[in-house]
Amino acid sequence: MPTLNSYTEARAHLKDLLDAAERGRVATVRRDSARTAMVDVERLRYFLASLLPSRAEVVAEDGGWSAFIPGVPVAADGETFDDAVDEMLAALREYAEDWQDHLLDAPNHRDNWGLVQLIELSDDRQLRNWIIGAPAR
Repeated sequence: MPTLNSYTEARAHLKDLLDAAERGRVATVRRDSARTAMVDVERLRYFLASLLPSRAEVVAEDGGWSAFIPGVPVAADGETFDDAVDEMLAALREYAEDWQDHLLDAPNHRDNWGLVQLIELSDDRQLRNWIIGAPAR
């Protein structure tokens, strides 16, 4: 599907845009000087997960477990490995919410766009598997 050149044109062809995106075809809409793509969520999530392998580290520490991702201001603790991973999942969700609310323009956070997209597009099972480095399913 070619680029649709207006919001009105996109609205009239919304089904075609959605069908193209779901099939993996290029589907874009131009509005003023901006061009926006419509993309199937699962395809985008899978692609982001392959580009952004988890660098999460979960380590035994002082009778419990700690989890962190170098370069990302998120950390979590738990009594067990699973508790630490669950807390990391919650911390990542909170970070994504904060990023969308007010951190997206902060110079030290703006490059985390891909990570935030991955977090928001993943369900808990997918995000947990990403954290522990399990293969995507």
